[in-house]
This record gives sequence, C-alpha cells and structure tokens, in this order.
Amino acid sequence: MIAYAAYLLPILGLVSACVVLVSAERLGERISGISVGFSLSIFVLALGLFIEQIASGQGQLATLGGIGLFSLYFDSLSALMALAVSAISLIVHLYSRRYMRDDPAYTRFFVLLDSINAMIMLMVLAGDLLTLLLAWHSIGILLYFLLNHDTRREAANRYAFWTLITHRIGDLPLMAAAALLYYSYGTLSIPLLFDAIAADPGRTSVFGLPITETVGVLVLIAAFAKSAQFPFHTWLPYTMEGPTPVSALMHAGIVNSGGFLINRFAPVFVQTDSVLQIALLIGLVTAIMGSVMMLMQSDIKRALGYSTMGQMGYMVMECGLGAFSLAIFHLIAHGVFKATLFLDSGSLIARARKDPNLPEGEIYKFMVERKAPKPPLSWIVFAGITIAVPLIILVAAHQVVDEGFLSHQGAIILLLFGWITGAQTLFFVYKIGGEQPFKLLGYVILSFALVILTYVLVGHTIDTLLYPDPAFRDALYRAASLPAPLFTLLMLVLVTLIAAGWMLVFWSTAKQEPLTRRYRDLYLSIYALMSREFYIADLYGRLAGFMLARSRRLNALMRWV
Repeated sequence: MIAYAAYLLPILGLVSACVVLVSAERLGERISGISVGFSLSIFVLALGLFIEQIASGQGQLATLGGIGLFSLYFDSLSALMALAVSAISLIVHLYSRRYMRDDPAYTRFFVLLDSINAMIMLMVLAGDLLTLLLAWHSIGILLYFLLNHDTRREAANRYAFWTLITHRIGDLPLMAAAALLYYSYGTLSIPLLFDAIAADPGRTSVFGLPITETVGVLVLIAAFAKSAQFPFHTWLPYTMEGPTPVSALMHAGIVNSGGFLINRFAPVFVQTDSVLQIALLIGLVTAIMGSVMMLMQSDIKRALGYSTMGQMGYMVMECGLGAFSLAIFHLIAHGVFKATLFLDSGSLIARARKDPNLPEGEIYKFMVERKAPKPPLSWIVFAGITIAVPLIILVAAHQVVDEGFLSHQGAIILLLFGWITGAQTLFFVYKIGGEQPFKLLGYVILSFALVILTYVLVGHTIDTLLYPDPAFRDALYRAASLPAPLFTLLMLVLVTLIAAGWMLVFWSTAKQEPLTRRYRDLYLSIYALMSREFYIADLYGRLAGFMLARSRRLNALMRWV
C-alpha cells in the first residue's frame, strides 16, 4: 500500500541524522554528502508516491500492528505537502554543504536539519492526533536548537528562546483540541474522527460547548502561533541570527504548517458557523501589518521576515474565506519563492557591497533621483484604466476557468485583493512615466493577465485535487460566508472606498502634493504605531518583567533562595 511506503519518508530522514552522527569523526565534512543523498532519495520517493496518489485518488490509512498510534494518513493533501517539503529540503541541503563548510558545528547542523525535516514530514503524514502532536511539538524544539546554532551569540539565544516559548504556547490549544476530540468521539484516528464529526456535527463536549466550534477555535490559535499571526507574530522577524539555510527552511516550510493544519482539519471547519471569520480578521490584520512593516526595513533579511509574516497572514485569510486549497497553493508558491530569496540574500549583499550603484534608467531616476517625466495621459484617464482593467482581467480569468467560482462570497473578496494588487502595478507605471509609457503599460497588462490566468488555472487544479467533491468545496465557502445583506453592504462600501482611494492617490500625484505631506501628523502617528508593531512586543516585555518580579518576591517569601 502507498501509505505503508510513506513510512519511509520520515524514517529516511531520521536514519540520515543517525548515520551523519556516527560517521562524522571518520568522514569529516563529507558527511554532508550522506545527508544530501538521503534528501534526494526522500524527494524521489515523495514524487513517486505523489504520482501514485494522483492515480488512485483515495486516501489510505496505515497503522503499526493495529495499535492505532504512529499511523500515517496518505491522501492528496499529505502527498502534495510531502513533495513540497522534500523539494525545499533538498535545495536547503545542497546550499548548506558549502555555506556551513567552515562552521565548527558542521555535524550538529546536518543532524538537526535531517531531524527537523523528518518531523515536518511526520506532521504532514500523521494519521492520528498523538503522532500529529508529537511532530508538532518536536518541530518547535528542533527549531530552537537550529536558531541557536551559534550559542556564543546572545541575540541568537534570546530570540530562539522567544520562538520556543511562542511555539509552546501554540502547542497547548492543539493538545486541548485533541483531548476534546478523544473525549467526545473515543478515537484518535484522524480519518475516523472526521467521519464521526460528519455523522454527528452537533455534539457537545465539556461544559456544553459545541465540539466543532470549540475545536475549530483551538486549531486556529495553534495555527496562529506557528504561522506568526497577530498577536503571536513577534518571534518571526527577529529570528535572523540563525544560519541562512535555517531562515530559508523556516520561512519556506515551518511557518507554513499553520496553513496545513487548518486544511487538515477542514472537515471540522466545514461544520462550523462563524469560526472561519476569526481567521479572516486575524489574517487580514497580519497581512497588512507584515506588508507595511516590510517596507519600513533597511535590513534585507528583516524585510524578508516581515514579508513572510504578511504572506502567512494572506494565507490564513484565504482559509478564513473558505478558499482552503488556494491557501495550500499559496504556501507552496511562497515557500519556493522565499527559500530562493533567503538563499540568494547573502550573494545579493556581497554584490551590493562591491557595486552599490543601481543601473541608471527610468526606475533609477524615479527611485533615487526622485525624477519622473510628466505622464502623457490625464490622471483621470489613467485612473480609469488602473481601476477597470485589473478588475476585468480578474473576472474574465475566473469565469473562463470556473464559472461557479464567483458565486462564493470568499471568491469575491479575493478578487478585491487581486484588484488592489493589479491597480498598484499600473499606478507605478503612471508614476515613473518613461519615454514609451503606452508600450510599458501594454507589457504590464499582458504580464498581469498571464500571471492571473496561470494562478487561477493552477489554483483550480489544486482545488479539484485536494477536495474533489464539489459539495464539500461549496460547504467550505458557506461556512465562511456572512449574511447576504451584510455582505452586499460590505462590498458596496469596500468597492466605493477602493475606487475613491485610487482616485485620491492619482489626484495627489498629478498635483505633486503627496498625501504624506498633506496629512503629515496622521502619517507620523501611523508610522510610529506600525514601527513599534502596535506595541505588542513592549506589552510582552512588561508582562515578562512583571512575572519575574512576582516570582522573585514569591521566592523570597517562601525562602526558596
């Protein structure tokens, strides 16, 4: 069976760690070749199992000796995630061979790297709640040691400990969810639990709490902590003291585990009423915070950290809209993209130090010299193009690929974000002007159309792969829906505000009166608030100081010290 062959995926990772450890004294730096060889084998096996899963289309549960523990559930979701994890892991292993060559803890690094990849693989393949909890908890422990790789650096130790504490906080609600599910349904098997929930979704648990809503909220909190969602976001941007390969693996894989967890519990969320709206709200706040604070950074790795925070917020927001499979596509695409950025950041910094000058051109004049030619079109005409064209492309692409997609509330909200992104791109064309603005505008519109069409095609393919039942997909969107009158009013207000906002931006640009200058006090207040991350880190610092002071007083009173 495919599911039993999947046991080799985490086992090979653990075997690799053991072989590297016992061979280090004899082979020296050549042990990295062993680690890379095992990683390549895992990737090839994951690819083969993924192809087999696509052919079969049925999820399979494998258990050891019928005890129900350490079971694996191999379905389309776990197959796709295993393939993505193994691919990113292989890239990180290849990069690490040279990057870590002169590190005194070379062996320990590869042992930890193989171990954490094995635990990530075990997490995505877990077929019971105890195995899932074991892998979920172990990832946080191993990540602490990887982030604190250079134990001589105080900053690395401090921020690794922040990460450990945050992940431990995220473990608690998942443990509580597992306990409630076992108490209510008497089994730890994930597929059996989902079948039981579908048969009796209205069951209540302790204190008369509805089991689906309660478990849904607990799973969301666990996902928020792992994926650096507000207010658990403070650990992610500060974990740049670890080696670059660790940053690449963390931002490309580990923080994505929140999106995977939400998708794994999709049969629970489909039975909830308003739980997904919490994910929408938290994801939206996190996406805005991460994106804005990314633009405020001067350090490239810190900027990438906040970028990951924003992207994870967008991923959680997609789940909150009912677009579960789209979140999986997003986390895989972001994982590959962000791993590439982190692994290339060192080379980029080195090249910038050798030649800090940007190549001169229209973008150089705009970004550095702050010079832009007068736009050839009236700002009203260009504003109309900017507002209308992206919306037309988005609607047309979705109608071509999936006619029923736009009947869901979540899909319409996603269109709004795509609309804003496309309009922002066209607005940049207006600002930089250029000698051939119409040619540039045409290229940008064509590129945007191709990107959106590809995005929609791949997203629809993954949607049918992960959730082939159209009724289940519709039920997910319904679980995330708002009352129809409220949603209609919300859409009218949002569309009006977005269109009016773009018109205001175009007008201020044409008049050469930046809004930051006109509303300087408001701009400075918002900047101060965002630069301090809504003072969440300060609040945590004060809370930690208060708890330490109380513990010292308690120790003195009890004569423990």
